[in-house]
Amino acid sequence: MAYRIDKENCIACGACEDVCPVTCISEVEDGKRLIDEDACISCGACADACPVECISEV
Repeated sequence: MAYRIDKENCIACGACEDVCPVTCISEVEDGKRLIDEDACISCGACADACPVECISEV
């Protein structure tokens, strides 16, 4: 399993990227973030850190 960011609801705060222990989250257009699902270890830290709850398990 991995996590995915709903880009429609992402507010580009970067909280998820800041807490990712394997640095699999990167900035894309408009400052929003994208998770490399192949590198994700499914720890859930990003989902816990997201203030708008736009990160969910795939």
